[in-house]
Amino acid sequence: MSLTSDKVLALAVLAAVGLFVGTVWLWPRLARRRWRAVAGRVGLLLSTQLALFMAVGLAANQAFGFYASWADLFGQEKDQGVVVDHTAASGPLRVVDTRRVPGAGGLRPQVGGQIQKVDIVGRTTHIATPAFVYLPPEYFQPEYRTRTFPAAVVLTGYPGTAKALVDKLDYPRTAARLAGEGRMQPMILVMMRPTVAPPRDTECVDIPRGPQTESFFAKDLPEAVSGHYRVGGGARSWGIIGDSTGGYCALKLAMHHPGVYAVGVGLSPYYKAPIDATTGDLFQGDKELRNRANLWWYLKHMPAPDTSLLVSSSKVGESNYKDTLKFIDRVKATNRTRISSIILESGGHNFNTWRREIPGTLEWVSGRLSGR
Repeated sequence: MSLTSDKVLALAVLAAVGLFVGTVWLWPRLARRRWRAVAGRVGLLLSTQLALFMAVGLAANQAFGFYASWADLFGQEKDQGVVVDHTAASGPLRVVDTRRVPGAGGLRPQVGGQIQKVDIVGRTTHIATPAFVYLPPEYFQPEYRTRTFPAAVVLTGYPGTAKALVDKLDYPRTAARLAGEGRMQPMILVMMRPTVAPPRDTECVDIPRGPQTESFFAKDLPEAVSGHYRVGGGARSWGIIGDSTGGYCALKLAMHHPGVYAVGVGLSPYYKAPIDATTGDLFQGDKELRNRANLWWYLKHMPAPDTSLLVSSSKVGESNYKDTLKFIDRVKATNRTRISSIILESGGHNFNTWRREIPGTLEWVSGRLSGR
């Protein structure tokens, strides 16, 4: 059974409850000082705590989409990664599955829109990664057959899954609802992980002698999507959104490549690439590359980019609150880069907080992009 299966979670909960009841029932019989009784008490306590830990962990993974499979959990994921494509005829983007938008109110794509699962191979970086593409109902309607649409790349955190953007954060359903209410224009969403070489966390950096992740998002991805879908030309048709690690990536890509992304949104972002066990040595001693990945350094030493940024945090529950206020002030001082914010009174670093911010985010992005 899969890691995200409801049956696995139910079994873990039943095991935890059963062990708790068993511990209460058997404790009087094990209340002696003999080694067997002591060992029995220790075994019951450890087993109960382990079962509770597993149940809570599985429930958290179901809610937040940290890991998609057992292989993903144990760092053994092998179905994605950096590959070289030797079959150019297949194209850089291939649709492998389609599904309707949950809760959109129609089975036909002309009514409810469509979600397409795609495989993307970077033409220059040769990075291969899956993604989900949301197409609004208008994309399929005859009267819009010659129209091009704005597009936004939507990134998860690390080690999140692209599927969580669809099923947990409800990006397609929210976009369909807002467009139906006239609060945003119909827009294509390209939903994926920033981790295009799992299990490594590349932080959207062009790693020397490693995955060229920034180049993939700045060049290959827009090229592949524009070549397959009716997306408007130029930066005014492209935005990028992300949460946590994805939020850092979105801000960095919009700042580094204003000619590609007219807007960048960081929901609960940080502003400097970390170096830890999940990232490895991202910069290989390259000081210039390390500096460019530091948004504080970039604002101070590089020309202010002509782009619009949105950042979010909360006064209680987010560790980035003070840094976010400082980042807003730094951007405002450039007098060129535009900055907006969503600051909640309270909200943790989790899906519930980001779901509260996504409607406003999509409206903000939509108001700054054009499909033409």
